[in-house]
Amino acid sequence: MLSLVRDAGSDPFNGSLYVFRAKRAKRADRIKIVWWDGSGVCLYSKRLEKAQFCWPRIGHNRVQLNHAQLIALVDGMDWKRVHSVAVKPPEIVG
Repeated sequence: MLSLVRDAGSDPFNGSLYVFRAKRAKRADRIKIVWWDGSGVCLYSKRLEKAQFCWPRIGHNRVQLNHAQLIALVDGMDWKRVHSVAVKPPEIVG
């Protein structure tokens, strides 16, 4: 899961990705993702040339995203339109 957080008050070593953006809407074309990979902190940074990232309203709440929504966010797409499809386990095996 991905946690969008406004501040780093959570445990940074729990395997989550922390996605940050600028407070000013003028800089909504930039994204930074920070995570702990087991041996150090990694930083991913991206700037869109002709578009802006689709962000939730800034607040104190965290937003949980699945893998497909993260990929959509990083690609500059509207991640709120991406939904996972529940897959049922097979009833008969063999």
